[in-house]
Amino acid sequence: MRIDLHTHSTASDGTDTPAELVRNAAAAGLDVVALTDHDTVRGHAAAKAALPEGLTLVTGAELSCRLDGVGLHMLAYLFDPDEPELARERELVRDDRVPRARTMVRKLRELGVPVEWEQVARIAGDGSVGRPHIATALVELGVVETVSDAFTPEWLADGGRAYAEKHELDPFDAIRLVKAAGGVTVFAHPAAVKRGDVVPESSMAKLAAAGLDGIEVDHMDHDEPTRARLRGLARDLGLLTTGSSDYHGSRKTVALGEYTTDPEIYGEITRRATGAFPVPGAGGPAAP
Repeated sequence: MRIDLHTHSTASDGTDTPAELVRNAAAAGLDVVALTDHDTVRGHAAAKAALPEGLTLVTGAELSCRLDGVGLHMLAYLFDPDEPELARERELVRDDRVPRARTMVRKLRELGVPVEWEQVARIAGDGSVGRPHIATALVELGVVETVSDAFTPEWLADGGRAYAEKHELDPFDAIRLVKAAGGVTVFAHPAAVKRGDVVPESSMAKLAAAGLDGIEVDHMDHDEPTRARLRGLARDLGLLTTGSSDYHGSRKTVALGEYTTDPEIYGEITRRATGAFPVPGAGGPAAP
């Protein structure tokens, strides 16, 4: 089985619609794909409706968190989307995205970048507006060459010249809320240093003690020595290890299925989840 547990659609900051994403996942030879848009489950219904035969969908979200001033992302899988406390927190994060994005546009204009809010809104479309949409605007304007180039201290990285804060969850609260909703938590790209400051390994131990299920190890932003170190840390802390593309369509160069999760790990995630179940496409494989 080929399993990719971290992808994004136009419901947040990807360029594939949810329907296109699942069709592209099947075409890429995946057996399982997780749709984990930022702080939203809005794309799940369309992804389920378009799910091709032979592909299983794992529903999820990537939750925006902050610990001791450092931003981090928490992948949440197979939780009950209607659980009220978690739904309320996701809504608070989403509601803060537009004022935050407008502030970053203003800061960029103060730095001499001729970006307009209308340009960012056009790029975001119906998705939850975020930094990747602003980064795409900077690419269009020729300020940077790629979206990744915008995530530096010069521009949009945490603490960068045009950075602005938004409402974010405490990761310990995120773990508690996701577990209460029957879900499973995995710390996304925990050592992606090129994105900015990362959470120290001592804090990861505390998160594990609080119920964190796993860490994302095989990811485009982790080099081989980092992956080896994270695998050792996971063994020491009793955490699951996943691999994922963090696919954003044409917004990033990574392809669907470029990094994958071991089927045994996937099976353990589905066994731990009680809030929702993987959705097989018509005639597709059942959950392990």
